[in-house]
Parts: sequence; C-alpha cells; structure tokens
Amino acid sequence: MTLNIRPWQSRILMRIVHVYFALSRGMTMGVRAACFDSAGRIFLVRHSYVPGWHMPGGGLERGETAQDALVKELREEGNLRIIGQARMFHVYFNTGASRRDHIVFYRAEVEQTAPRAPDREIVECGFFALDALPEGTTEATYRRLAELSGEAEVSHRW
Repeated sequence: MTLNIRPWQSRILMRIVHVYFALSRGMTMGVRAACFDSAGRIFLVRHSYVPGWHMPGGGLERGETAQDALVKELREEGNLRIIGQARMFHVYFNTGASRRDHIVFYRAEVEQTAPRAPDREIVECGFFALDALPEGTTEATYRRLAELSGEAEVSHRW
C-alpha cells in the first residue's frame, strides 16, 4: 500500500515528529572554541558564575546555527573576530552540565577588535601562551588543548 502524502501534510507530520523529539529526547547544545591569536596564544575567560579559566563559548538559541552562536559568543565574551573560517574539531557529550548537553568544539584564529572590559558575566579574559596558562585553568581546557595538539586521543565526553 502506497501513501499519497501531500506536501502540506508532510510539513505537518514533520512538525509533529520534531515536537515529539524535542519533548522526549530534549537536549541542549553549546559551542566553545580554542581561539588563537597571531602569536599562537590562546584566549581564555573567567566567568563570575563558575570557577576557573575556560575557552569562550555559550549555548545555542532556538533558530541559531552553531556557526552563528560561535561568532556571537566570541564577540560577546572577548570582542573577538574570527579570521578565515573556524574549523569544527569535535562534538562532545557534556555530562558535567546535564545528561543531555553537547558541545560543538571549534579551533579558530582570531583577532581582538577592542579590549574587553569586565562585567557581571566575564570578570577577566585575555590571551595566554600555551606554556603559561593562568592558575585555575580547567582540566577540560587542558584536555582539549592536548587533543588539538595530538598529544591525547580525542574523547567523546567534555
């Protein structure tokens, strides 16, 4: 038996399926990036609401692509502009945030368009030599850098 589904019926059916998946399989997704300047230094941020130094990033909003979120988060957290194209490195399951969170991780060459003043979210930020990361740099940051350099096998968990 062949079903003759009209295009408008297909759109309705797909919408119902997507709503079902959002409710039954809901997950969150964010982006982070290892951002390097022309001197090879990495950009890190220290947030007011979580301890440690982290690579910049944030969550995707409804209707936002991962690439759009990356551009927005780098601009907001560090006044950073991507030079060329950011390269997606891996997608990680982030059980530290929840049992349904994933992080799309990028590597990017960047330039800072202006110094980033501290505010309620970002209390400090800056570029650091890889052999002189600030005290309090997170273990996840060290692991991602080891993976990027090929010194460690890529994990599937953040």
